Amino acid sequence: MIAYLSGAMEYDIDEGRSWRSELTVWLHDKLDIDVIDPVAETARVVGEQQAGDYRAWKKTDIERYRRFVRQFVEHDTRMVTESSDFVICLWNEATARGGGTHGELTVAYLNQVPVYLVHSIPADQISGWILACATELFSSMESLRRFLLLEFDRRT
Repeated sequence: MIAYLSGAMEYDIDEGRSWRSELTVWLHDKLDIDVIDPVAETARVVGEQQAGDYRAWKKTDIERYRRFVRQFVEHDTRMVTESSDFVICLWNEATARGGGTHGELTVAYLNQVPVYLVHSIPADQISGWILACATELFSSMESLRRFLLLEFDRRT
């Protein structure tokens, strides 16, 4: 099983590294589920292409920035639709400001990839589009973990 970890990057304090790292360990240790972490994937590409300052290109060279980011759009949407068994999304205020997560959830929905959405803001403040793309809603990571244990722990 493979989970894609969707959520804020561009506008989140640590690009969403913390929750993804913690959940990656938990999923592997408790359920033997692998993950696709777009933060790690982005860091790998940025390093390979020596593009550590790519976010500055948004102000200094918008076309270069757009070309660079398109590779993430293409890669991440392929990972959601072709390589993931389900998506786990953390929806917070930073997520609402971005666009990638919106796209990932939409393509997941269109391709019948289940979306488990954890929201740290009230559900009535989340776009109806996003709520409609979600298979299940959770108000905390802990409630998501309980669900995943019931859903995927075949040892019980």
